[in-house]
Amino acid sequence: MTPNPRRLFGVAKDKMAIVTQVNKLGRRKVPTDNGNAAPDPMNFITDEIQLQNALSSLALADPVYIPHMLEIAGLPPLRKRVEGLAGLIWIVVSQQVSTASARAIYARVEQNFGEFHHAHFLHASDDDFRRCGLSMPKMRTLRHVAAAIDAGTLDFAELRKLDAETARARMTVIKGIGPWTSDIYLLFCIGHPDVWPSGDLALQEGVRIAMKLRKRPDAKRLEELSQRWRPYRAAAARLIWAYYAKSLALSREASKKRG
Repeated sequence: MTPNPRRLFGVAKDKMAIVTQVNKLGRRKVPTDNGNAAPDPMNFITDEIQLQNALSSLALADPVYIPHMLEIAGLPPLRKRVEGLAGLIWIVVSQQVSTASARAIYARVEQNFGEFHHAHFLHASDDDFRRCGLSMPKMRTLRHVAAAIDAGTLDFAELRKLDAETARARMTVIKGIGPWTSDIYLLFCIGHPDVWPSGDLALQEGVRIAMKLRKRPDAKRLEELSQRWRPYRAAAARLIWAYYAKSLALSREASKKRG
């Protein structure tokens, strides 16, 4: 079954590329994978066009939920981050703090350490890290990351060649790097096409709203529900985050009108 493009005609003109792409795709079969195949570099999501192509394929594969979320949220932001150590440091720094605080801390890290080379972090003192505003757990994480790079067990270039599960496993052996951190790195820094951070609460809540579920799915249930979006789950995640944010904004507006 193909999506009905007319359902998307209500979106803004800058989003009509989605409709055009869906029309061009027609009834083309959407490729699937077994979850263990290395990603096709041509399908990596590193720019807006690749994201639009992935969303078009999603709308074709899932004509029930994807067009509806596009209609509400529009095109989600790419949110591309720099690849390598600098990108991973941003993810570690930004956890459990506001965006403004994360930017300030990251700027101090740049100012105090200069070039993002693992040796600088491997040999830094506690005071060096404290001057940047880093907590002790984040200090330890950055030291473990630097040690893994130094030992050759973390190779950012090699991560690009691996499937999502293997890449995640390669990263999460490092102390302080959990599944969420690894997934966010693979999704936004590398642009892996099929990363799915099932433990993310906003993603869980977004799926609950979109699918009108009675309760928020846990990580295991979210993983099951995401199978319909393979091998484009990274694009689906971006869309669901945007849809969730828009749903919250609409809910707040409705509450204000009710007084």
